[in-house]
Amino acid sequence: MNFYGLDIAPWIEPLAQFVFWYPFFMALFWISGALLFSLTREKEEELDLNEREWPLISILIPCYNEEETIAETIEYLDRLTYPNFEIIAVNDGSRDKTGDILVGLADEYERLRVIDCHENRGKANALHMAAHAARSEYLLCVDSDAFLSEEAPYYLVRHFLNRGERVGAVTGNPRIRNRDTLLSRMQLVEYSSIIGSIKRTQRVMGKIMTVSGVIVMFRKKALLSVGLWDRDMITEDIAVSWKLQKNFWDIRYEPRALCWMLVPESISGIWKQRVRWSQGGQEVVLRHFDIFKDWRQRRIWPVYIEQVVSVLWAYAWLIVTVYLFATADTWQDMLIWFTYNSFALVLVSHVQLIISLWNDARYDKVFKYYVWAAWYPVIYWMLNTFVVIAATPKAIRARVKGGYATWSSPDRGARRSSL
Repeated sequence: MNFYGLDIAPWIEPLAQFVFWYPFFMALFWISGALLFSLTREKEEELDLNEREWPLISILIPCYNEEETIAETIEYLDRLTYPNFEIIAVNDGSRDKTGDILVGLADEYERLRVIDCHENRGKANALHMAAHAARSEYLLCVDSDAFLSEEAPYYLVRHFLNRGERVGAVTGNPRIRNRDTLLSRMQLVEYSSIIGSIKRTQRVMGKIMTVSGVIVMFRKKALLSVGLWDRDMITEDIAVSWKLQKNFWDIRYEPRALCWMLVPESISGIWKQRVRWSQGGQEVVLRHFDIFKDWRQRRIWPVYIEQVVSVLWAYAWLIVTVYLFATADTWQDMLIWFTYNSFALVLVSHVQLIISLWNDARYDKVFKYYVWAAWYPVIYWMLNTFVVIAATPKAIRARVKGGYATWSSPDRGARRSSL
C-alpha cells in the first residue's frame, strides 16, 4: 500500500507491535506502582482532629455558568467541620444567573466572599484573583460542583505541616456523585482503574503529570514563586503542576482526601472534556520540552516521555487500523487480529481494574460497579485515540496564538447526587 508514493507496508508490523505492547506494558506498570503505593504509603490510620491547632485555609471556587450547582456547593462547604476556613468564589463572566446567586449567598454565609467579574477570562485568571484575595497560606481549590468529605481538608493540610517546606501541592481523590447512567458508571470505573492507578504510580516515581483540578491544595508561597497559574493554558491544573515540579516543589497524592463531583453524561460532554484534557497535556509537552537540557529535571523525564509516547500511540493505532481495513483479504483476517489483541488487553486491564477497585473500596463502594468494566477498555482506548488526534491541532494553535484560555459551559451530567 502506497501513501503519496511512500510504501508503508514495511512499517506496519513494527507499528502493530507497538500498538499492542505499549498499553500492555503500561497496564503492568500502573498495576505495580499502584500496589507499591497502596502497600507502603496507604496504610490505615485514624485521623485525630484534635492533634493540633489547625491553620486557616482558603477554599477557592472559580465559577462559569454554574447556576444549577453553586448554591448547593456553598451550602455543603459551609457545613464542613474544619475549624478555620474561608470561602472565596469567583464569577468569571457567567452568562447565566451565577453572579446574582453568589451575591445573594454572600449575605447568607459569613465565611463566603465573592469576586464578580463581568468578562470571561478563564479559570486560571479567576484563580489568580481568588489567590490574591485569600488570607491563608493554604489554598484549597475545588470545582463548583464539589462536595468535600469532612476529613479532606485535614488530610490535605497535614502534608504541609508534617512533610516539610518543599511540599508545594497536595492533590486529593475525586469520586463520582452521579452514577445512574452507563456513561457515568464507565467513568467511575475509569477514575478507579486508570486515574487512581496512574496517580499512585507517579507518586511512587516522585513526579506526577497533574494535580486534580477538582480538589487540590497549594502552598501560596509555592504558587507565587512560579507566577501562579498560566492564563494561556487550557488546563491550568496540568500547567501549574509542571511549573511547580520544574522549580523543585514537591506534589503529593492523598487518596483519603475525597471529593464528590459530577461527570458528563452525554457523548458530546465527555468528548469536549477529554479533548480539553488532551489539549492541555499536549500544550505542556510543547511548552516544557526544555526539561531535557537540565539534568536536575531527570525525575520528571519519564512522565514527559510517557505523555509523548501516548500521543504517538494514538496515531499508530489509527494508521494500523486503517491499513488493515484497506488490505485485509477477508473479514476473518480483521476479526482474528482484533480479537487476539482485544483479548490480551482486556485481560491485563481486568487485572488492573480488580487491583484498583480493591484500592478504592476502602473509600468508596465501587465493587458493585464491577459489571460495567466489561464495556470500559474497548471504549476507552478508541475514544482516547480520536481525542488525541482532535486535540493536536488545537494545542498547536493555542501555543501559536496565546492569549487568555477561556472556558465554556461544563457538562455536569444530571446535576444530582446518587450517593
